[in-house]
Amino acid sequence: MRIDVVSIFPEYLEALNISLLGKAQDSGLLEINVHDLRDHTFDRHKTVDDTPYGGGAGMVMKPEPWALTLEGILEQSPVERPVLIVPTPSGEVFSQPGAYELAESEHLIFACGRYEGIDERMFHWARERFDVRLMSLGDYVLNGGEVAALAMIEAIGRLVPGVVGNPESLVEESHSDDGLLEYPVYTKPSSWREYEVPEILLSGDHARIAAWRKEQQAERTRTRRPDLWTKHQNMA
Repeated sequence: MRIDVVSIFPEYLEALNISLLGKAQDSGLLEINVHDLRDHTFDRHKTVDDTPYGGGAGMVMKPEPWALTLEGILEQSPVERPVLIVPTPSGEVFSQPGAYELAESEHLIFACGRYEGIDERMFHWARERFDVRLMSLGDYVLNGGEVAALAMIEAIGRLVPGVVGNPESLVEESHSDDGLLEYPVYTKPSSWREYEVPEILLSGDHARIAAWRKEQQAERTRTRRPDLWTKHQNMA
């Protein structure tokens, strides 16, 4: 999978080079390229924004630097129409099923906006060349798209076959196929500061352990995320 990220703060994305995603790049499972939007400006101040038409607070990102940057990426794309993801609080909510869907793509591009957002005309232009997805991490506002891009790239990248060493761990975690939250986990020692590991986990009875874990998933989901529990019940 190829992933390109466009930002005016490319150093923000250096975290992509460590941990599992860094190893995945070293092994050739992922190719991640970070681009500085300011490289496609033509004034000495490398201006990427201007005041909004109609008035209002803040600044708006100009469409031309975005078009020039994305055209350069498109020329190197392994597919005819890459997926262009724009992190924005006004987009669809990113989810685990969405991560699985995007993990099947050959080429993803993340456009990290700042200020009051990107000139709307850029999206009209982009839809003629890319599969544009406006996506949000949730109902809150960040200073820019970089944090959201990092979160989405990690969620998507770890689903690419081979990135996570034990693929079974992807099945048992929160928001997997059954929509339930993950069960509680424990490790050695079995007794820690007067807190004990549940006895059933020490029993060696795998059938009982599996049933207990399922019960814990249900209880956690009911109490912590009643919205997910209702959705799970409706799917049953």
